[in-house]
Amino acid sequence: MQKSPSASSLGPGGLDLAQAFFKPIQSCDPPSSTKRHTKISVIGVGNVGMAIAQTILTQDLADELALVDAKSDKLRGEMLDLQHAAAFLPRTKINASVDYSVTAGSDLCIVTAGARQNPGESRLNLLQRNVALFSNIIPPLAKYSPDSILLIVSNPVDVLTYVSWKLSGFPSNRVIGSGTNLDSSRFRFLIADHLDVNAQDVQAFIVGEHGDSSVALWSSISIGGVPVLSFLKNQQIAYEKQTLENIHKAVVESAYEVISLKGYTSWAIGYSVANLARSLLRDQRKIHPVSVLAKGFYGIDGGEVFLSLPAQLGRGGVLGVTNIHLTDEEVQRLRKSAETILEVQSQLGL
Repeated sequence: MQKSPSASSLGPGGLDLAQAFFKPIQSCDPPSSTKRHTKISVIGVGNVGMAIAQTILTQDLADELALVDAKSDKLRGEMLDLQHAAAFLPRTKINASVDYSVTAGSDLCIVTAGARQNPGESRLNLLQRNVALFSNIIPPLAKYSPDSILLIVSNPVDVLTYVSWKLSGFPSNRVIGSGTNLDSSRFRFLIADHLDVNAQDVQAFIVGEHGDSSVALWSSISIGGVPVLSFLKNQQIAYEKQTLENIHKAVVESAYEVISLKGYTSWAIGYSVANLARSLLRDQRKIHPVSVLAKGFYGIDGGEVFLSLPAQLGRGGVLGVTNIHLTDEEVQRLRKSAETILEVQSQLGL
């Protein structure tokens, strides 16, 4: 695929207009080589991939954005559509190609590509096709950007993050799944809506599998620094456990509702992944519930498994997992969630 030509070479005979247009000041040094150039690659330009790319651009998170997809016409069309918005966006170089060499030197590679389920196809068969697809995606990313961080968004995200870790040969801190970062945002929204407060003042995590076996950490929820369940207990305010379960159920089902209404999810995951990219590339050291290698945490020792835990993210990837206190019931549910993922991996022969 041809890239859009640079505007600096549009003069007669390919004259570089940039040199003719600008005259350097006297006694100046060449541009500093220490300024960091940040490059992000997005693999897959479907609804999710483009929502992520658009959010990255509007939030000025990269100096260069590379797009990769197997469909060359759609890929070029999406690239041009973004390039044509240059006058309204922070300056970012945008390239696209079906060849993974366009991703060379990336700081962060975000993978959204995945096979679509065929009518009547089993979930296991779909998983097998996605694993096969990833065997053609991850190795070239690792080849062209050996020092990058891999951020997996494709579903089932926990299994595919594990697959990406194995295929890449990267250390576990540089392979991350988007996990329950978005689930936790939905959780915070529902709690905030229930109590009529700002969602940014709600601290709440969904952990475990990004799916039906996820675990809501009710014991650690706080609003404005006030632990909710402890407050209710101290004030002798009664609440029904079923009410809490219903909120968690709404979190699990919310994505299905969006899909049933508009056919897909895109904007929320776009903001979620851009939020992760900011924490990683700008070394924010924020805590996010993302899919990480969980073996050794909370008694999870049945095998190598990726699932979401509250992790500190920075320029080196996963800097550590928060030592958050869980109740016995939460620990048991988390272990059960790990077993659910491990069972899927065993069915795939992983």
